[in-house]
Amino acid sequence: MPLDVFDQAPVAVLVTGGKEHRLLYANDAFRWMFGDRTVRAPVRETFGDLVGQDTFAVFDKVLATGETARLDDVRVTADRGDGPHERLFRMSLSRVPLQHGEWGLLAVVHEVTAQMAATRRMRAMEKELRRFRRRYQSIMWAGTHGVWVTGPHGESRESYGWQRLTGQTPEESLGRGWMRALHPEDRVHAEEWWDKASEQAVSPYEVTYRVRTRDGAYRHIRFRSVPVRENGAVVEWVGTSTDVEQEWQEERRRRLLDRAAAAASDITNLEEMCHALADVVVPELADTCDVHLLPEPNGGLPHTRTIVAERLCCAVREGLPRLPMLQEHYSAEVLRQAVGQRRPAHISFPRGRPPFRYPEAVRTWIAEVGAHNAVVLPIVVEGEVAAVVTACVCGDRPPISPADIDLIGQILDHTHDAIGNALRFRRTQRVALALQHSLLAEPPHVPGLELAARYQASPTAAEIGGDWYDAFLSSRGAVKLVIGDVAGHDLAAAVSMSQVRNMLRALAVDRDEFPGDVLRRLNTALEVLNGESTATCVLTRLERDDEGLWRLVYSVAGHPPPLLVTGEGETRFLQDAGNPLLGVSHEQPWISAVEPLPPDSTLLLYTDGLVERRGEDLGDGLERLRRWAEPLAREPLHRFCDELLTRMPVTGEDDIAMIALRVPPEGRYEGVAS
Repeated sequence: MPLDVFDQAPVAVLVTGGKEHRLLYANDAFRWMFGDRTVRAPVRETFGDLVGQDTFAVFDKVLATGETARLDDVRVTADRGDGPHERLFRMSLSRVPLQHGEWGLLAVVHEVTAQMAATRRMRAMEKELRRFRRRYQSIMWAGTHGVWVTGPHGESRESYGWQRLTGQTPEESLGRGWMRALHPEDRVHAEEWWDKASEQAVSPYEVTYRVRTRDGAYRHIRFRSVPVRENGAVVEWVGTSTDVEQEWQEERRRRLLDRAAAAASDITNLEEMCHALADVVVPELADTCDVHLLPEPNGGLPHTRTIVAERLCCAVREGLPRLPMLQEHYSAEVLRQAVGQRRPAHISFPRGRPPFRYPEAVRTWIAEVGAHNAVVLPIVVEGEVAAVVTACVCGDRPPISPADIDLIGQILDHTHDAIGNALRFRRTQRVALALQHSLLAEPPHVPGLELAARYQASPTAAEIGGDWYDAFLSSRGAVKLVIGDVAGHDLAAAVSMSQVRNMLRALAVDRDEFPGDVLRRLNTALEVLNGESTATCVLTRLERDDEGLWRLVYSVAGHPPPLLVTGEGETRFLQDAGNPLLGVSHEQPWISAVEPLPPDSTLLLYTDGLVERRGEDLGDGLERLRRWAEPLAREPLHRFCDELLTRMPVTGEDDIAMIALRVPPEGRYEGVAS
């Protein structure tokens, strides 16, 4: 075989002959790899500096057996002019016939240094990739309960853990079947979002849905996902699902307690506070919530089938009708546990059909909203159940859970002091209003004179105050009218008012001295008996002059002036008898004034709630009263009073008291002594 055919071969070729493996031929590629070697010399000598004896043993075996051999990892230290470097070669050995019946070896050598290096790098990369994959899987599963892949519009392709969570089979969850495990309200949102998912691809996207678990209960599951894009288009989504029920419950608990605390701190009116608390419960914890004030006392629940309670508020979920506002007859059986045992009563019943007696309107409402589960919680103030909170769920909503009942209880506990104060304040209001109204007697009947009185409590704040009016006959038959206002809007003000009113009656009833002198003695009594109270007052005495005409003797102590309205509609304020406030030391004489009362004229005494407005000068309110009174001059006296109360733009921040007197048209009356 001519060996020169291998001269231009791209691989190294050498030929050896005989048992000593003498070098017979080496092509150009071989010499470039290993340099020039001595021809006819044994390879053990020629290449002893390059390869070890193990390689030469393979030469002997191939020559002896004629079996082809391949050495894949021949390490050679070679120098190509850039210094010695270890290189890797692959060598193929085969026996070939030579001249004269001699056998030799054909060796084909490939350098695989770069290839092996690349292989090692690939193996290292694969190992690192496997490590990264394990890390990624660990991260994905850390704190998650499921990993999933969907199509661009939410069609499930792969999922791990979803079936374990929901009980769905893999076939049931494919496509959009997984959405059937979502709460119906959340399912609508999910379907709408995934319909447009590829257009609004947010990276990453996070949302929390309620998911029905395999035991039928709903739990809050957080879904996190990222889009996978190819050429700018979303081709799939990869995501995780994590059970965050405990986290969600705790966050909701904090949020609701904060809202309840804010309501309790910002509001003092009992009804408004109850409305605010009911709005905290609905719709987060229940579909309806109402608060009822129980009769006092209720420590021993009456042995009756029903108890009449006052409903303070009722909140309902959007879309449900409101319960009619009426005095509610509670079933004593329902309240027995809540009131008697001071703990919540939890009741379940067929939808719309409660097991206890209720008024017809309440039964109709329960059937209409489809209520089926309720809890009644007591509000205890000073050892007594003062009110009860009733929360209901309706329709397909699950029964109120023990955890939610506990949370409603925490809301009430969180606001207990504020509610207790509001309830105690309400009781105080009732006592004060009863006291106040007991002192506002009907004006006496005086032949020939018309008398009318009005009292309007403030609809805000305490709803009680120190305003009062009075009208009585002196021991000598003179008519005396009083209007007054003790500072304050609480029970103390009402008590002080009763003291001032009674002292003034005692000082004025048995003598007809000038009103200023009576107010002076009253002021001295207030300084001695109660040095902290102040009050305003107008005291008048109606009498006849020597010609039999009516006249007014009056004195004003720090109070808005009386208004005189003639029969022709002329109006003016009587301001000639001004004195300081009652309860303030005053060494100067107290002034009285006398004013003739024309026939058919009207005298109006009033408190400042009729004319005062926040941020407005009192003179503007007085001028407004004067203008409104003019056209009412000839109206019947009761209508005169009612129209003023209706027309005057009062703020509602203060009580209003007024008493009015009208002189007969002829101006004379002989039946009352002067």
